[in-house]
Amino acid sequence: MNNIAAMLALSCLFFLGSGRLRLSIRMASFQGVLLGILALVAGGLKPSIIVLAVSSIVLKGILLPWLLRRAMNSTCARREIEPFVSFSASVLSGLALLALAQWLVNRTELLTPIFSPVMLTSAYFMVFTGLFILVTRKKAITQTLGFLVMENGVYCAGLSLGSELSMLIELGILLDIFVGIFLMGIMIFHIDSEFEHIDTDKFNDLSDVILQTGGEKE
Repeated sequence: MNNIAAMLALSCLFFLGSGRLRLSIRMASFQGVLLGILALVAGGLKPSIIVLAVSSIVLKGILLPWLLRRAMNSTCARREIEPFVSFSASVLSGLALLALAQWLVNRTELLTPIFSPVMLTSAYFMVFTGLFILVTRKKAITQTLGFLVMENGVYCAGLSLGSELSMLIELGILLDIFVGIFLMGIMIFHIDSEFEHIDTDKFNDLSDVILQTGGEKE
């Protein structure tokens, strides 16, 4: 279990240090498979756990990465270029976030025991990594991956708590994430068709143009 949690943490560092979209999507798929295996290791072979694990592998490991690859292939984007925070600085920030996650786990007093403090640390780190990617990256596909990584952290935290209620909640979250990623893929396609790029930072320039045009008309 701790080995799987460690691999999830390492995959987050890969997200922070890589700008190649295809490899990042593959890493997201790898995370989905790991989370499915982790559900079986943490919860056993109960019917609800098996459904949760299979759903994770199918949706997070296969279907959602496939949708993101289709969105990427429909655009000209292949790399995250000039993020707000450089890739080397992102990795250093990731190490700081990992230390913060460990500190939070040590300081948190839980009413129920957890399976593994390492798993909960990885869960917090995945949430922090997803938020960091959402804030510091410009490409819509990369931001979508950040959203997916953040949800993977929520999923991992639910597994570490080990309650049956959290398992049921995660099944509902899986459906919400599938719908969200599907809609994001459609939005990415239409953004690229309309503006010939998927760089969300350029929308600020577009808003400035609209304000200037409106001011001239007045």
